[in-house]
Amino acid sequence: MNDLEIIKTAVKALDDKKAKDIKVIKVENLTSLSNYFVLSSGSNSAQVKALADEVEVKLAKEGLKPNRTEGYHGANWVVLDYSDVIVHVFHDETREFYDLERLWADGENISLKEFI
Repeated sequence: MNDLEIIKTAVKALDDKKAKDIKVIKVENLTSLSNYFVLSSGSNSAQVKALADEVEVKLAKEGLKPNRTEGYHGANWVVLDYSDVIVHVFHDETREFYDLERLWADGENISLKEFI
């Protein structure tokens, strides 16, 4: 799968599970970490885990497993690393605190219209 197909699958999975405030930021010219960040939020730890699980299940059906997963047990900020696409699933308050949108403001916000 290419980056845009991974993003489309992840965004659809997040949207299907009622994630809040889904955003895609293109960061490939700003960091060597990844090409894209997918950001979303859940209201509570159970929803954060369910959102992360749904992304993993949908991408696993396409033959992809994350290279690394962080934060699942605490469920305040789960990071699913698919190399060129990193999916961040936040608890609402944690997202506000870390404010990745501000930290990566030089990145390009990608419209979700092409993914949903």
